[in-house]
Amino acid sequence: MKLPTDRKVLMPYLTGGAVAEWTDHLRALVDNGADAIEVGLPFSDPTLDGATIQEATQAALTRGATLRGILARIPEVAGAVPLVASTYANLLVRDDAFCRSLRDAGFDGLIVPDLPLEECAEASAKAEEQDLDLVLLASPATPDERLGEIARRSRGFVYAVTVMGTTGERETLAASAADLARRLAGRCDLPVLLGFGISTPAQAAEAARLADGVVIGAAIMRRVLDGATPAEIGAYVRSIREAMDEG
Repeated sequence: MKLPTDRKVLMPYLTGGAVAEWTDHLRALVDNGADAIEVGLPFSDPTLDGATIQEATQAALTRGATLRGILARIPEVAGAVPLVASTYANLLVRDDAFCRSLRDAGFDGLIVPDLPLEECAEASAKAEEQDLDLVLLASPATPDERLGEIARRSRGFVYAVTVMGTTGERETLAASAADLARRLAGRCDLPVLLGFGISTPAQAAEAARLADGVVIGAAIMRRVLDGATPAEIGAYVRSIREAMDEG
């Protein structure tokens, strides 16, 4: 996938199918400064996600969201910016056509947070066959040698998890974010995007000074679940974009 090199990357997250107008929210993200978008594919046991994303996932499943239904809507917004699907290994390993289905819908990348590095070779090969970038995650607890291997085998970018925990809004950017970004910078030729707990424009600007960009998920989904309109979500994302651009 092609990410901008002339500014810090902003990648918002949205759970597919969480609300009826979810594709309108996707358009609002694109129109207000998103450089790429992570789209969560609902799964019944989202082990890495905190309370907000779990609530969004449950809302989607309660509404009757299915993988096929979500993929059918993706072409409405595909092509404007890179789209990265995020889901769990169960959906990937049980369907040999999974990666092809993602690519046919218009996705450019894939994140599978519960897929261990030691077991990602087959998934990576399937993704590569479909011109999908399999993005790997790194955490503050990842040893240096393993960081190097993650940086070598990841595609598109490296997702740097700022905390040892689940997704969710936090009052401050974790202190471990700076150290992880520094350790990855010396081992990685790909963009490094910081995620987990980045909720405010100030936090996003701070994270962008440390790395190549940020991922923001729970703060967006909290607003969506509380009834924010696409225009209101767009205004929030625009405030993040402006703070990152100002540095």
